[in-house]
Amino acid sequence: MNLKQLSELLGLSQTTVSRALNGYPEVNEATRERVLQAVKETGYRPNKAAQRLATGKAGSIGLVMPTAPDHYSDVHFGEFLTGLGEEAVRHDFHFVIMPADPNDEVGALRRLAISGNVDALFVAYMRGHDPRLPMLKSLSMPFLVHGRSIGSEPDYPYLDIDNEAAFYDAARLLLQLGHTRFALLNGPGHLDFAIRRKNGLVSALSERGLSLPEDCVSHSAMTDELGQAAMERFLQMPECPTAILCSSTVLALGAIRAVNQAGLKLGEDISLIAHDDVLPHLKPENFSVPLTTTRSSLRAAGVRIAQRLIGTVKQDGPYPEQELWKTELIVRSSTGPAPRPDQNLGGV
Repeated sequence: MNLKQLSELLGLSQTTVSRALNGYPEVNEATRERVLQAVKETGYRPNKAAQRLATGKAGSIGLVMPTAPDHYSDVHFGEFLTGLGEEAVRHDFHFVIMPADPNDEVGALRRLAISGNVDALFVAYMRGHDPRLPMLKSLSMPFLVHGRSIGSEPDYPYLDIDNEAAFYDAARLLLQLGHTRFALLNGPGHLDFAIRRKNGLVSALSERGLSLPEDCVSHSAMTDELGQAAMERFLQMPECPTAILCSSTVLALGAIRAVNQAGLKLGEDISLIAHDDVLPHLKPENFSVPLTTTRSSLRAAGVRIAQRLIGTVKQDGPYPEQELWKTELIVRSSTGPAPRPDQNLGGV
């Protein structure tokens, strides 16, 4: 069914139907509801090209996806996109994804913005002093940041979780359990969330007069293989850490494999807390020893970012310019009292 047929069915002009579908305020609510009901019953879908000509809007959100032969794919980003997609479908919005060399993200974003194919942009994987921010702020196009950029002026729209507080609280729990030797399995060291999580851990330790040795920190892509390799290295130390913080349940999966292969018991010899992005295939409560976690849903973040971007494009606001979500600390069996001082786990 096309617009002409839908208009004839309703006994309305094509202009009125088009304006009802595109949210023009001069169409009364009863007419709009009647048009939307007919759209549901007939399965009508607007022609995007015609819609763009009529409204000046593309009905699309743009994002740049860095990719290269040595660039890791990321299950976390896939879960975020699922949430973004859920909300986009509700509003008949599309994604425009532009693949780009990781060193050319600024140029790729600029090209996408001027292409005329998108109404708004969002960016993720934020870095300290992120070079994308000045360019985005120079555009006349709405944009939204997933995360923040430490060291940059905080004058941009964002949605983030309080990563520093999350790992501060996690470290406090382990300190209360008597642990003094800590290690951190973190994401790539240049990314903002990894910087803030390390800062949270260091802050909690410093309150007790403790420090985090650099050889007890691992920065890497968040895969189980790299989590296992880092944990194996920690376990070979003369005085190996007994308290481990992981930036992902994926990293934790590998770390726990290393603990088990060393003949140690999680929650007794080693305590571990992981950040849970609520990945559907990796539930912390289903691990052989259920994981203590800091919890915040990536899918929910994707939904919220889509709500704000699409709402801004459709002028449905106002929306908050900046949102900082608190994480939830969920205590399970992977954390327990520190081993006795005479239990030397080093070099296992």
